[in-house]
Amino acid sequence: MPRIVIETRIFPMGITSLLPGQLGFGTAPLGNMFRAIPDDEAHATVEAAWDHGIRYYDTAPFYGAGLAESRLGEVLSAKPRDSYVLSTKVGRVILDEHETATPDFGEKGGLFEHGNPNKVVHEWTADATERSIEDSLKRLGTDRLDIVWVHDIAQDFHGDMWLSKFEEARTGAFRVLSRLRDEGVIKAWGLGVNKTEPIELALALDEPRPDGFLLAGRYTLLDHAHALGRLLPMAQEQGVDMVVGGPYSSGILAGGTHFEYQQAPPEIIERVGKLKALSDRHGVSIKAAALQFSLAHPVTAAVIPGATRPSRIAEDTAALAENIPAAFWTDLRAAGLVSSAAPLPGNA
Repeated sequence: MPRIVIETRIFPMGITSLLPGQLGFGTAPLGNMFRAIPDDEAHATVEAAWDHGIRYYDTAPFYGAGLAESRLGEVLSAKPRDSYVLSTKVGRVILDEHETATPDFGEKGGLFEHGNPNKVVHEWTADATERSIEDSLKRLGTDRLDIVWVHDIAQDFHGDMWLSKFEEARTGAFRVLSRLRDEGVIKAWGLGVNKTEPIELALALDEPRPDGFLLAGRYTLLDHAHALGRLLPMAQEQGVDMVVGGPYSSGILAGGTHFEYQQAPPEIIERVGKLKALSDRHGVSIKAAALQFSLAHPVTAAVIPGATRPSRIAEDTAALAENIPAAFWTDLRAAGLVSSAAPLPGNA
């Protein structure tokens, strides 16, 4: 990887070398995603992540209109700042005024209905990016961020409208974050999205150049073929790293009922049933298969499942360490439950 030298500090281009391990913690559930979570339960879950050795934490203003950032900060602000890696996102600004109408967040519309009541606006301009970072630092109770992701550029816009938003981000957020990285204020930046097209477009730019990307829900056991077609070969060729968000596909692969932020449709439930039958036959947990599948691609730097109960953290760490027999992956491929192009653990 090439390196950027800023005065006496040297920061790597890319994110793999910044991350302290393959398992991070995604904090969307701490924003009261799907349900209202008591503060003590949220805090205990972050403490459990810390106690299990997790040192990479990802959050965003959008998660409960600042609630997840505040809850995460209440725990991490008591930890040594140099001992963990922190990322948040820009692209949605949290206002002081309260929302009076139903916000239009597309498929994520009702996701954080139990979060803070503050109004959330889309904006990827330079001014909004700087304001968003300043507000996040306050909520997180910290003086610096390690990685900043440009959030959901294509998420809530129909047709080609997202292209105009991408241009707003390219001339606004991208350039601000590139400058902050080059000044040593942050260590890396990239896109945090659940669609592949904005990342492909960003990787085609001469400048500004992202260091990596957070791809949510698009490189999982249930949904990975599209990413394998164009995005991941581009990223691998350019040496750009990926963090996999939502490795349990909104929870359906972890015993939940949601897929793509909604109740899972019959065809997904049927596919999960086939995965479970195969995993049961081999004595493998689906959680382990999900995490280890996402990590098997050479572009993947880390996976960041979310949780709202301390017990889930223990399950995640155990899943990462679980020994999965090669025969499981061979049978998974033979059953057509994964793409023939997907790298599998142990080169199965």
